[in-house]
Amino acid sequence: MRSKPANPDAAPRAPLGLRLAAIGSILFLHLPFVVILLYSFTTDEQTFTFPLPGFTIAWFGEAWNRVDLWSALGLSLRVALGATIVAIVLGTLAAAAVHNSRFFGRDTVSFLVVLPIALPGIVTGIALRSALSTMDIPFTFWTIVVGHATFCIVTVYNNVIARLRRTSGSLIEASMDLGANAFQTFRYVILPSIATALLAGGMLAFALSFDEIIVTTFTAGQQATLPIWIFSQLTKPRDRPVTNVVAVLVVLIMAIPILLANRLTEESSSHSA
Repeated sequence: MRSKPANPDAAPRAPLGLRLAAIGSILFLHLPFVVILLYSFTTDEQTFTFPLPGFTIAWFGEAWNRVDLWSALGLSLRVALGATIVAIVLGTLAAAAVHNSRFFGRDTVSFLVVLPIALPGIVTGIALRSALSTMDIPFTFWTIVVGHATFCIVTVYNNVIARLRRTSGSLIEASMDLGANAFQTFRYVILPSIATALLAGGMLAFALSFDEIIVTTFTAGQQATLPIWIFSQLTKPRDRPVTNVVAVLVVLIMAIPILLANRLTEESSSHSA
């Protein structure tokens, strides 16, 4: 009896050790979130005891009724949206300039654009606060946006320039040969090519801005974004379950743009393959 040939399209099964390592990595990354989720249902409002003395959803209702929480959440959403818009505009322009131009110091410019994401947040925060104080600029909503935009630009820039490098230059040349001006070429040729990369970079920028705390601490003045609000609640033992509930909310909010950005990146990669 002849055996059936193996399916050439089937992926080889990973070794047991590799699978165990993958499971261990996932547990290492996400087990702390599971703990936070678990203790957001505890009836003990001051201590972390296990097993839990009881389960309740009362803390979700208490979090819902906190006016200061909603104010901090609204500020974080507005700041993240503003920083994302600035990052999309400046990151796209920087990527287009570096990709389409040949000039002395081009690699240096690219390095300087990417550098803020590698700097420690406290260094960026101190630098921004010193600069703003020197210029006598008051700390407002816009100073937070500017501070967040310094590192959000990097995500947009990296995504857009990577897509531009995979875009055929003959398309742009054909558009110019057919009489299109620079704006028309960008609108009808370049923009459709980089659209998914732009969206993915923008969503990652939104997620980075939403949970930023170090740079915000130096640029917010008396205002409190949601991460700062959570940090301030850690000194109040009776608010720990509410803080856990809000932490779960932050994870869920951040998961949405990250998942969408990942989906867009996978789709664009499969289309270009």
